[in-house]
Amino acid sequence: MQKLILKLKSLIPQRLRNFYHLLIAIGANLYYRNPSRKLFVIGVTGTDGKTTTVNLIYHLLKTAGKKVSLISTVKAIIGEEEYHLGFHVTTPDPREIQKFISLAALAGSEYLILETTSHALDQFRVWGVNFRMGVLTNITSEHLDYHKNYENYLQSKAKLFKKTALAILNADDPSFAKLKSEVKGRVLSYGIKKSADVMAIHIRHEALETRFDVTFSQAEVLAANQWGQEDLKYGNEFELGDEKYLEYPIRSNLLGEFNINNILAAIACVLKLNLSPQEIMEGIQSFMPPQGRMERVETGRDFEVMIDFAHTPGAFEKVLPFVKSITRGRLVHVFGAAGLRDFAKRPKMGAISAQYADLIVLTAEDPRTEDVNQIMSEIASGAKKGQFKEVSVAAFEKSEKGQLFLIPDRQDAIEFAVRKLAQRDDLIFISGKGHETSMCLGHQEFPWSERKAVVEALKERKDF
Repeated sequence: MQKLILKLKSLIPQRLRNFYHLLIAIGANLYYRNPSRKLFVIGVTGTDGKTTTVNLIYHLLKTAGKKVSLISTVKAIIGEEEYHLGFHVTTPDPREIQKFISLAALAGSEYLILETTSHALDQFRVWGVNFRMGVLTNITSEHLDYHKNYENYLQSKAKLFKKTALAILNADDPSFAKLKSEVKGRVLSYGIKKSADVMAIHIRHEALETRFDVTFSQAEVLAANQWGQEDLKYGNEFELGDEKYLEYPIRSNLLGEFNINNILAAIACVLKLNLSPQEIMEGIQSFMPPQGRMERVETGRDFEVMIDFAHTPGAFEKVLPFVKSITRGRLVHVFGAAGLRDFAKRPKMGAISAQYADLIVLTAEDPRTEDVNQIMSEIASGAKKGQFKEVSVAAFEKSEKGQLFLIPDRQDAIEFAVRKLAQRDDLIFISGKGHETSMCLGHQEFPWSERKAVVEALKERKDF
């Protein structure tokens, strides 16, 4: 029956399906009486970093004593209640969105942070949501199986900022100029490399934390906040041209330069919501990474294991250089690519992995109805251009740099990396699934936990 339903769905044009979602969204707004009008709704969109940024904004507001709710692709937090929203990354159905927004309003929330995907914007799933502020993390080539090309993808993201009075945009991202020209309201920029309203300087990457100084225009901040001398004393003042800037020290448990951008996006957001410097600094320092994001798994051995959700070429380009920099021995990368999704990214991911990893283990990552061996072969084609050579598990004798293994079963792949490949000071980096709780094989979802898979693999490893 499920196969038949999926087949029938595939025969319906996307425009007609989008119209269906629009009707559902209109009905849901009417049924719940436009609940988003009772809240300050902040939409967060982007290819990578959405979930971390959503959770960070939520945490900053929560620790500052604000009444806030959250709806992400992973969960909803309404008041003190937490709801899990399913297995895979997708913005919920319009009825679910409006239901949770209504619950947030009834719970007395002032703010709602809504993780907003390009699919949700394109398919009218968030139609009727009264977005007051929009935040962009980045835009890289992803979901092109759906959007067909980068321009369509960018235009889908741009729909969020045509609805908001304030847009928080990434000045370092190639999409910045285009989006800035299309924004209807005001723009507040953030960045590391390019000049921006909110910037990170004096960046120091340490083993367990990241430190930097955040700077922003004094006139910009004082125009939006009622800060007193007590608030200003935490920072330093300096002049750049004719403008005065404020500088504050930031310490974070989030690792990597890509996470600095997520932190800056969150800071830019809450600066406009009148949080004080002390509230921002303390909130960032106390924030712990979401599950499945640069998550270390305790091994009790002389090597390390880290889990992350990175599953796009753009994410690989940001994450892998950092992971390599903290690896004392060899970097062993275990990953795959989703079936029936953006076929063009597969060899790119293989090539990027080959630039930084010492050994690569390719495996399943939600193959759906595709042949996992074909998916791995397409990824491997990119890795082989980077001088990696495929070695069969049956012929394996000794782990050496430049080896490439294709192991269809993800549990087997993780066990092979942990039990056969890992040596002293190595780091096994397992990417693609992160927080997800299921694996899609064929037309069915099966329970899956990346962390449990690692723990199981560690049980049977024998160290002499």
